[in-house]
Amino acid sequence: MQDNYQSFKEFYPFYLSQHRNKTCRNLHFIGSSLILIMLSYAVFNAQYLLLLTLPVIGYGFAWIGHFVFEKNKPATFTYPLWSFIGDWKMFWQMLIGKL
Repeated sequence: MQDNYQSFKEFYPFYLSQHRNKTCRNLHFIGSSLILIMLSYAVFNAQYLLLLTLPVIGYGFAWIGHFVFEKNKPATFTYPLWSFIGDWKMFWQMLIGKL
């Protein structure tokens, strides 16, 4: 593992290496999907307090994936911004069948 990534392009292969377990990846996908659903519901129904649930939903599913199935420490603890971007890139790649 490199200590300091200079770009997301450099970071993303490391990110994927931390998500080899299919169940872990699927839990990330479920969490991200639920975030989009909850975000849409909260905004369209003016239920803005529900936005507070977004980190719990997203990180809850992801961290279960890491701690229980992947058996590693989430990259977000060390690289929060790169990991956030990585979550959504991985989500998109899974959605379109590229991962």
